[in-house]
Amino acid sequence: MKKDGKIFVAGHRGLVGSAIVRQLRALGYSNIITRSREELDLRDTKEVQQFFYEERPQYVFDSAAKVGGIRANDTYSAEFIYDNLMIQNNLIHSSYLFGVIKFLFLGSVCVYPKYAPTPVKESSLLDGLLEPTNEAYAVAKIAGIKMCQAYSKQYGMKTLTIMPANLYGPNDNFHPENGHVIPAMIEKFVKNPHGVALWGDGSPMREFMFSEDMADACIFLMNSELCQGDVVNAGTGDEVSIRALATSIADAVGFEGTIEWDTSKPNGTPKRPLDFSKITSMGWKPKNTMAEGLAKTIRWYRENKI
Repeated sequence: MKKDGKIFVAGHRGLVGSAIVRQLRALGYSNIITRSREELDLRDTKEVQQFFYEERPQYVFDSAAKVGGIRANDTYSAEFIYDNLMIQNNLIHSSYLFGVIKFLFLGSVCVYPKYAPTPVKESSLLDGLLEPTNEAYAVAKIAGIKMCQAYSKQYGMKTLTIMPANLYGPNDNFHPENGHVIPAMIEKFVKNPHGVALWGDGSPMREFMFSEDMADACIFLMNSELCQGDVVNAGTGDEVSIRALATSIADAVGFEGTIEWDTSKPNGTPKRPLDFSKITSMGWKPKNTMAEGLAKTIRWYRENKI
């Protein structure tokens, strides 16, 4: 990407989008376009095409999506599949229509089969059944991946998809019920100092990546030669159980209450670390440890949410 190239970051207020904008600015990219949800409804085809007609972005980072944790995915599955399909369809097709140079699509680790061999390779996509609680979201994301590949194949459009480990960081959704596991835990532990209830038994293993590292990986890939609908994992290689994660967050925020595990609720996928050797072989690696990322996230939460 040229430093003065016109870059549209869709979803710039979210976890990943806001990190991409911060990183682009820090690197000296000077022509960044953003639109809030109030200014541009990405589900509206006419609005999106009018925006692309007027602005003519050269590069697009698609980090816009309806996201949430296990409870949100399971409860609002219709919204998750509809909103995400509409958003990505409009962004991909408009990027093709108006000559975007390169399009980066943000995938998700949940698109891989529930019992895929670990560490999960990119080739495991569509090689088994999905985790039922987030199936609607996963199906939408799989459609986006395949749409990018189809547009590259038929139209020669330059696209690629990044598949991150579980993400966390500033501007995440800290809702105690609908948020992802780390922000939801932070909110629960801070707001309920005497005791909290967490879903499952705490046994699932998860690999987490700080949003700053995700943004760095996105920009790294956008500046790479990959452009034929390539799918690339990005992770850290560090796994932690949900139970151990809860203890770490509780200690970090000074929580001294009791933790109860509700085993009547689903655990989700038992284990899903990523094989991210493809991107590391290209020269990228994460910069933040789990402890560093958690400390930055908790500090941001205290400064912006309390």
